[in-house]
Amino acid sequence: MSPKTRTRRAAIALSALAVGAVTLTATGGASAPHRPADLLKEMTLEEKVGQLFVTYAYGRTADTADPKNKEEFGVDTPAQVVQKYHLGGIIHFSWTNSLYEPKQIAELSNGLQNAAVNSGAKVPLLISTDQEQGQVTRIHEPATQFPGNMALGAGRSPEDAERAAAITGQELRAMGLNQDFAPSGDVNVNPANPVIGVRSFSSDPALAAQLTAAQVRGYEDSAKPGETVSAAVKHFPGHGDTNQDSHTALPVIEHDRQQWEQLDAPPFKEAIGAATDAVMSAHIVVPKLDDSGEPSTLSPKVLTGMLREELGFKGVIITDSLKMEGVRQKHPDPEIPVLALKAGADMLLMPNDLQAAIDGVLNAVRSGELSEQRIDQSVARVLALKEGRGVLANPFVDVSKVDRFVGSKEHLDQAQAITDRTTTLLRNDGVLPLKKPGRMFVTGAGDDATAALAKQIGARGPQTSALATGLQPTKEQIDQAVEQAKQNDVTVVLTNAAWSEANAGQLDLVRALQQTGKPVVAVAVRDPYDAGHVDLPAWVATYSDKAVAMESLTKVLFGEIAPTGKLPVPVPDPNQPGTDAYPFGHGLGW
Repeated sequence: MSPKTRTRRAAIALSALAVGAVTLTATGGASAPHRPADLLKEMTLEEKVGQLFVTYAYGRTADTADPKNKEEFGVDTPAQVVQKYHLGGIIHFSWTNSLYEPKQIAELSNGLQNAAVNSGAKVPLLISTDQEQGQVTRIHEPATQFPGNMALGAGRSPEDAERAAAITGQELRAMGLNQDFAPSGDVNVNPANPVIGVRSFSSDPALAAQLTAAQVRGYEDSAKPGETVSAAVKHFPGHGDTNQDSHTALPVIEHDRQQWEQLDAPPFKEAIGAATDAVMSAHIVVPKLDDSGEPSTLSPKVLTGMLREELGFKGVIITDSLKMEGVRQKHPDPEIPVLALKAGADMLLMPNDLQAAIDGVLNAVRSGELSEQRIDQSVARVLALKEGRGVLANPFVDVSKVDRFVGSKEHLDQAQAITDRTTTLLRNDGVLPLKKPGRMFVTGAGDDATAALAKQIGARGPQTSALATGLQPTKEQIDQAVEQAKQNDVTVVLTNAAWSEANAGQLDLVRALQQTGKPVVAVAVRDPYDAGHVDLPAWVATYSDKAVAMESLTKVLFGEIAPTGKLPVPVPDPNQPGTDAYPFGHGLGW
């Protein structure tokens, strides 16, 4: 552990013992001591329990009335949701009408913080989102965009991973968000994984661990405490080896203890060594680690025994969303948060019925099933996190500075440079770099991606057309793409998880384009596994369909930069089980 990390960890731990009293003044004029021990002493049981819950609220401002708030929470506005339940945190999504543009997000954040510090326990909020970048991106342009974890794994640079997290975190904090549910520390050893995939850095535990720790440092150590965000590494004990999605099912992972220690544990160990503020639990069953049949979120053996006692994690354990089917299959909703707290969790994310969940915890304390001391332990950790991030001292942001900082030219230039180092050339039988074709055709998955790529190609001279055919192209779309390809000198076709049975029509598209006799470059813009399914003279992997990745791809296509990415996962050969079409570490250059 570095001296800097050791010092920061000690400071956060001491904050729970009431070191360094300051007074917080809210915009409404209220003030509160922000020493965690003092705050804890002044809270009612209801206020303490509220600090353990994180949920969403509907509305683009704190005072926006939305009928969905009334339906789910019994009040009209996001501010009233915060006040009614004494919430410890709020999470933002586009579908809650919370995320439009940076200034609006900052104003919403300030409004919610004002509601928090002027009511109840007067404790500022953790305001969070899932800004993993790449496939899971909640806040889009003009915020700086990155291609995501697997692309960073292809780049092999801890410095780039750390810088990407630092830029993401600092822009989030400028918009008033102080916690990012990232990075994913899952080691994607199963190519059929429907929920992790490119959210993982790698199938190699050492590389995944190195980059996970780098991103924790980027989020948490890249600036002063009031300018960084809390990282939450997910999904413990490791969601990488499953072919089921815990949003809709309860995955079972058959790793034994030795496999877990070798494959799944390293990223979490390194993240804890880098002093991550939080770890998020997974709704998965690992019977060889805990034979109770309970998902890890509800398992004392996993959360307390493994994460707390064995790995020595002292920070906040937060559950994955309690709306997910992976945690709701065996217990009624009011029992789930109680079981999660018994297992060792501190914060409870997005219960299916917030009032029932809070009542369940309050009733468990009043009946003696949970002790108030146990509640105090978790509240103390939550307050220590808020203190360590500077949230208690300064929860508000300067809205006038947001537009100048978020998506700044410096950040955009750095994001492009980082992305330029991730594009991976898997196969090239004399097709690339392109020799200035007169006419080019872009087709395949993604309206935005095909348009962005066509724009970049067109800016370099060729007459360019585009036809987006989606994840599941129809025969008519394939026929149309083939006819257009015949009229062009080169076709670039984008594939997105074409390896999955549901999206197999994309492979039909690639094969049909190949039959035109014209040069075809296939580009896997999500998992690189697509490249194992069609034998084509030119395959590229970008791991992302973001515009920033399409610009890097264009530079590679025309030889402006060399492709320097290396596969962070092997690409299996579906026709020869147990063999790889492209091995881990593969990547061609010029």
